Amino acid sequence: MDMLKLIKSRRSIRKYKEKIPSDKEIKKILEAGRWAPSGLNNQPWRFLVIKEKEIKEKIAGFSKYGYIIKNTGVIIVVFLDKKRSYHYQKDIMAIGACIQNMLLQAHSLGLGACWLGEILNKRKEIEQLLNIDKNLELMALISLGYPKEKSSSFRLPLKDLLIRPFSLLKSSF
Repeated sequence: MDMLKLIKSRRSIRKYKEKIPSDKEIKKILEAGRWAPSGLNNQPWRFLVIKEKEIKEKIAGFSKYGYIIKNTGVIIVVFLDKKRSYHYQKDIMAIGACIQNMLLQAHSLGLGACWLGEILNKRKEIEQLLNIDKNLELMALISLGYPKEKSSSFRLPLKDLLIRPFSLLKSSF
């Protein structure tokens, strides 16, 4: 699939079928995340893959979007490795790129995914529940599974996002 078409057709999926993604699919998604750009190539991301229903249910209790977490096949928990960090803001942006790579890879495999950030309100509780090393900081959860729904979205026109039009786009405004 053409990259722009893939990007434009990806949506956040919040309802999943009971079928769980294979380990091979999960590995491809993690590989896509691993290859994201990062400042000084520090690769500050770390991943925890959770399939266990009991753990997902406990995590779900910490979020108003718990229904997504409970009903997904897999959760990929993304952390910042503070030992690898050299600039907090840049590392967070790199982790955003990492997550976007994973979302696009999931979509390319016919899977649905959703980037869950609201859970950060309970960062410490989640880290404690998962017995996470103090050098790791929760950045996001990604729910992952086979889509049970189709989702839609809209985007503002490009002209509304530009601070100033540039010459190549003037004719299309």
